[in-house]
Amino acid sequence: MSNKAFIVIHFADKVEYLSDGFLEKNRDTVYEEQINILKASKFPLVADLFHDGKDSAPTATASSKINIRSSRPPVKASNKEHKKTVGYQFRSSLHLLMETLNATTPHYVRCIKPNDEKLPFHFNPKRAVQQLRACGVLETIRISAAGYPSRWSYHDFFNRYRVLVKKRDLANSDKKAICRSVLESLIKDPDKFQFGRTKIFFRAGQVAYLEKLRADKFRAATIMIQKAVRGWLQKVKYRRLKGATLILQRYCRGYLARRLAKHLRRTRAAVVLQKQYRMQRARRAYQRVRRAAVVIQAFARGMFVRRIYHQVLREHKATVIQKHVRGWMARRRFQRLRGAAIVIQCGFRRLKAKQALKALRIEARSAEHLKRLNVGMENKIVQLQRKIDDQNKELKTLSEQLSAITSTHTMEVEKLKKEVACYQQSQGEDRGPQLQEEVESLRTELQRAHSERKVLEDTHTREKDELRKRVADLEQENALLKNEKEQLNNQILCQSKDEFAQNSVKENLMMKKELEEERSRYQNLVKEYSRLEQRYDNLRDEMTILKQTPGHRRNPSNQSSLESDSNYPSISTSEVGDTEDTLQQVEEIGLEKAAMDMTVFLKLQKRVRELEQERKKLQVQLEKKEQQDGKRVPADQPSNDSDLDQDADLAYNSLKRQELESENKKLKNELNELRKAVADQASEHSPAAAGTPDSYSLLLNQLRVANEELEVRKEEVLILRTQIVSADQRRLAGKGSEPNINARTSWPNSEKHVDQEDAIEAYHGVCQTNRLLEAQLQAQSREHEEEVDNLKAQLEALKEEMDRQQQTFCQTLLLSPEAQVEFGIQQEMSRLTNENLDLKELVEKLEKNERKLKKQLKIYMKKVQDLEAAQALAQSERKRHELNRQVTVQRKEKDFQGMLEYHKEDEALLIRNLVTELKPQVLAGAVPCLPAYILYMCLRHADYVNDDLKVHSLLTSTINGIKKVLKKHNEDFEMTSFWLSNTCRLLHCLKQYSGDEGFMTQNTAKQNEHCLKNFDLTEYRQVLSDLSIQIYQQLIKIAEGLLQPMIVSAMLENESIQGLSGVKPTGYRKRTSSMPEGDNSYCLEAIIRQMNSFHTVMCDQGLDPEIILQVFRQIFYMINAVTLNNLLLRKDVCSWSTGMQLRYNISQLEEWLRGRNLHQSGAVETMEPLIQAAQLLQLKKKSPEDAEAICSLCTALSTQQIVKILNLYTPLNEFEERVTVAFIRTIQAQLQDRNDPQQLLLDFKHMFPVLFPFNPSSLTMDSIHIPACLNLEFLNEV
Repeated sequence: MSNKAFIVIHFADKVEYLSDGFLEKNRDTVYEEQINILKASKFPLVADLFHDGKDSAPTATASSKINIRSSRPPVKASNKEHKKTVGYQFRSSLHLLMETLNATTPHYVRCIKPNDEKLPFHFNPKRAVQQLRACGVLETIRISAAGYPSRWSYHDFFNRYRVLVKKRDLANSDKKAICRSVLESLIKDPDKFQFGRTKIFFRAGQVAYLEKLRADKFRAATIMIQKAVRGWLQKVKYRRLKGATLILQRYCRGYLARRLAKHLRRTRAAVVLQKQYRMQRARRAYQRVRRAAVVIQAFARGMFVRRIYHQVLREHKATVIQKHVRGWMARRRFQRLRGAAIVIQCGFRRLKAKQALKALRIEARSAEHLKRLNVGMENKIVQLQRKIDDQNKELKTLSEQLSAITSTHTMEVEKLKKEVACYQQSQGEDRGPQLQEEVESLRTELQRAHSERKVLEDTHTREKDELRKRVADLEQENALLKNEKEQLNNQILCQSKDEFAQNSVKENLMMKKELEEERSRYQNLVKEYSRLEQRYDNLRDEMTILKQTPGHRRNPSNQSSLESDSNYPSISTSEVGDTEDTLQQVEEIGLEKAAMDMTVFLKLQKRVRELEQERKKLQVQLEKKEQQDGKRVPADQPSNDSDLDQDADLAYNSLKRQELESENKKLKNELNELRKAVADQASEHSPAAAGTPDSYSLLLNQLRVANEELEVRKEEVLILRTQIVSADQRRLAGKGSEPNINARTSWPNSEKHVDQEDAIEAYHGVCQTNRLLEAQLQAQSREHEEEVDNLKAQLEALKEEMDRQQQTFCQTLLLSPEAQVEFGIQQEMSRLTNENLDLKELVEKLEKNERKLKKQLKIYMKKVQDLEAAQALAQSERKRHELNRQVTVQRKEKDFQGMLEYHKEDEALLIRNLVTELKPQVLAGAVPCLPAYILYMCLRHADYVNDDLKVHSLLTSTINGIKKVLKKHNEDFEMTSFWLSNTCRLLHCLKQYSGDEGFMTQNTAKQNEHCLKNFDLTEYRQVLSDLSIQIYQQLIKIAEGLLQPMIVSAMLENESIQGLSGVKPTGYRKRTSSMPEGDNSYCLEAIIRQMNSFHTVMCDQGLDPEIILQVFRQIFYMINAVTLNNLLLRKDVCSWSTGMQLRYNISQLEEWLRGRNLHQSGAVETMEPLIQAAQLLQLKKKSPEDAEAICSLCTALSTQQIVKILNLYTPLNEFEERVTVAFIRTIQAQLQDRNDPQQLLLDFKHMFPVLFPFNPSSLTMDSIHIPACLNLEFLNEV
């Protein structure tokens, strides 16, 4: 072994190497060309070295590496493979290994053999330690333990372990300080880590500890998320199963109920037949038995009554005798006993007195007794003297009474003795035996009665015990039945409550949806009205400039803006040319298509009103012309040229009037057709809301009522005109013929004019009669329709009553006879109570009407008295008007009644100081909504003096002034909010003090005194409500204009969470990190500050809390729509980090809402699509389960929006995969059953319908103080 092998201690063990073939294996081969060159060397030594053993041994073994050259050098290939030795092969394999290692990331693995035999489940610790020591692992561990083997940069450490940072530390912008605080709180030993300038150094095991904490944190969050998601999935599954179960139960129960109803119907028919037959048979038998019983009872009762009468008579007579005898015997016995008692008392008292006298004598002889007697003897003597006097007085009175009693007693005794003697003499001696016999018979009857009474008592007690036992058993059975009934009722109630709750929830949702749609439709009409009003103002300004049309005769006194604003029935005007265009448009597109176009409808309505007004004006002008012509006939005649002009004007006016009347009729017919089409279309679109008054039907009813009133007024005017014309004709006919001849000769065209006027008057007379007949026919048809409707309603009510009675009768058939009787009594009681309640309601209504009529009667009587007094004292009032007014003002200032008086000429000044030139800052410390209170107090005084023109003018001027202010400050949020609060408060005051009991429930007695007395301002309330809607829409528009530039930057681009810039998508990180810090981008705090200012302004100005909630609901919807639209259009923000950032921003907005108590406004619900979009960006998007979770979670997003976000989703880094096409197709397949709207973006200009709930004020009008800064000194307090 020593010659061929050697041992080397290699690592942990000895390694034996064999030396056989070592040189051959490790010898490097030399090319033959190099050997030949060395052989041909000029140095002999070198040549000999390579010739030794070669030439002499030409037949060497084949293992020699150097061959003998032949005479001709062989030709060898230049690319012959060089022979590789073991070292060369090792070198080349090592080179290849190093290339592979350099191309990859190395991971070193130390392999330790557990034992030398390589046996399983056998560990040799000594061998393992040797291997570890030989590899240097133990020394490495010692070095690592002594140093800081792990290190992290501050930025990487913050990004990695940000989840371990507390929320209060994130507010600090210094990442080093955050890392220092985190490590000091997590690792208590300060020797386990060290802080450098750019990195943090950790000892061995600390990084693993931090990773464990991070994993535990993530695991807890994951468990929490899984818990919520799994719970939600189970809830959804349970609801689905519950819904299917309820459907099955509904159908089964419906089938069973129908079968039961059929059986009950048949049973009821059979029972009715049996009832009638049995009733007839039983009635006959009963009547026969009843007649016999009545005869028997009559005879028996007569006999019993006569017997009882005789017995009572005897008892009464015996009682009288016994009374007198027993009284006499009792008095005699009492006197005898009293005399004996008096004798005994006298003897006993005498004995006692003797004993006391003897004792007193003995005691009086002692000295002590004398001393005691002398103490206070004088006082005692006085007292005894008084007692003796009192006793003497009482003795005298008693003696007098005793003497009177004895005298009366003796007199009564003598009288009784005389009566007894007389009675004995009258009765004689034969009456004694009869009385004894009667007494003995009475005794026997009494004994028999006692025995019968005992028997009856025994039977009664026995029956009573039996009845008690039976009652106890019945009570137990009743208790059991009640328990069973309660259990069944509870089960039925639970089932019915569930069904009723579901149905009621569905009905409530449908009703709320329909109400919201109706309200939004009406507010869109109000918005369209304001737009048309603005257009009308612009066109009116243009018309004033361009109004130069010759030949067109029109009255120059057009309606002012005040009158246009005070038109109640519908939306305001547009230009005449627009209405003509709309008529052509209606003729082109047809009535059915134009029916639902409200702008066309309103323009046509306005055109009809204008034509009516123009027709009236022309009629007035015609009448004036006729009157002027009648006056000019007897006067000097003008020239022929002027006569011809007047005739031409009259002819022109008559022709134009005829044209206008025909056009008016045509427009009326078209308007009626449009109304019918609108009503039919509205009923087709909303069949479920047929019971509720639709806005179209309400509008049509108002128009119909207005037209009917207009027709009535026209008929009255026509009747008056016919009477006037007939009176003129009679007057002219009564005059002589000479004036007519003169007139005929002086007027050249008089015959033609008279014929024309006669024809016109005849035509008008025919038209009037036709109109009257048509009006009468229409009124009769309406009355007939109303009667038919009333009869139908009564018939339906009777049918319902019959059905209800049939149901109750079927229910009673199933009950026992006692229960039937009880149920019948309950039904009768309920019917009587209902009738009683109806009668009470009717009585209350009649009493209310009576009170109202009495109040009106008092008011009218007072008015009549005031009018008479005013007529009688008109002259004196004119002279003393100023003095009386000053006196009354001074007197009423002491007792302010909550009214403000102003003169008509001061109205413009009042509107200017209180509306147009008022600034909200002036009333900073005053009562909120002070202008509204002042206007109502002025309005109340106008109502108090019954001045309807003043009320109309004040309200119209106020409304126009507010519109001018809002038009001037159309971008001022504070001014718009100020007038919104004042308009709403004025509307609330008109409701609160209108006298309607529905609005007076919260009023005090003092506030009820401030109600309006004479006028009903319901129409003005509608105008103020429309104005409030316009102001609210302008307020929302201003708020959206201020907030919209901030939304995208604050919600999507700004980094509210520190550290998310490191996890943004590739390419986007550099772009954001290079932005300067002083850029004009907005943050979330800017939006919150702006909303804080909105909230502060609205609260300070006294705006109703319900309106503030609706304002912020609209603002949050706009934030949601703008943010979601930008998210759907930008690829660079569709990432996981944006989802985190967006969810954090939304949570901040929700906290702001809760902090301002605005979380009940529905603003959070409007943010639901944006919340789901943020969650969609954070969810996992790989497996079908993930797709199902996304579909179940994103219910507020449409299919197109979900697919768009998934297509735009950008991975965070190269390790995250993109959303695959197969996953998106899976989402589309699962969402294909949804009926989503086919739109990608949200309408951020959509506006929710606003609602102004009634909010009464607790202030009284007499407690309001008017500050001097308003410059309203001309107002007088009343």
